[in-house]
Amino acid sequence: MTLIARSRDRAVETLSLDAPHNRNALSAALVGELADALTDAGQDTGVRAIVLTHTGNTFSAGADLKDPPPPEALVALLRQIIELPKPVVARVTGHVRAGGLGLLAACDIAAAATDATFAFTEVRIGVAPAVISLPLRPRTDPRALARYYLTGERFEASEAVATGLLTTCDSDVDKALDPILDGLRRSAPDALAETKRLLTARVLEAFDRDAADLTALSARLFSSPQAREGMTAFLERRDPAWVV
Repeated sequence: MTLIARSRDRAVETLSLDAPHNRNALSAALVGELADALTDAGQDTGVRAIVLTHTGNTFSAGADLKDPPPPEALVALLRQIIELPKPVVARVTGHVRAGGLGLLAACDIAAAATDATFAFTEVRIGVAPAVISLPLRPRTDPRALARYYLTGERFEASEAVATGLLTTCDSDVDKALDPILDGLRRSAPDALAETKRLLTARVLEAFDRDAADLTALSARLFSSPQAREGMTAFLERRDPAWVV
């Protein structure tokens, strides 16, 4: 079963996360297929920019707890988006949780519908937003991250714009994206690549400095007793034992 749908319109390649049966959770298979699709689009001279979007009512629910990708694979995917020599634009019309927020932060531009919602739910299942911090910490407000990382609270699209997670939100996300995609289509490919390199330099410094430590942290936490309890509770639709 194909997990990434592909289409193209006037040099903009759209890659859609297409696993609505599990809310586009980041399984090992989906992460691998998305990486392959990004490689193809990055090498295709007919592609000027890439839109990353989704089917169903959820952009991504985060890691697939039944088939999670290795932390190294998620790090590689996030870095691939950032290093791709073509702009990657996120288009969100549903909800985003946990690891899905890392995909948004890795994209160069991110737009969402005003009724989309967001949450870093890792702490509620006994882990931490470790690997996804690589693109998030350099690009988003630290006070906002402290609140939403530590509490797992849900927040709205307008708040996501204010914190730097999103570029823009609108009741009609495609209307908001029209001038953005028009601008990318009018821009020279080599100029786009070099401009993106300027913009992502600081983010890549974070990868070079912190990726190994955060990958190890993620692996350690996912194998911990608290994570086992948290994931079991989530799958059984009950509160974990630590809730007071």
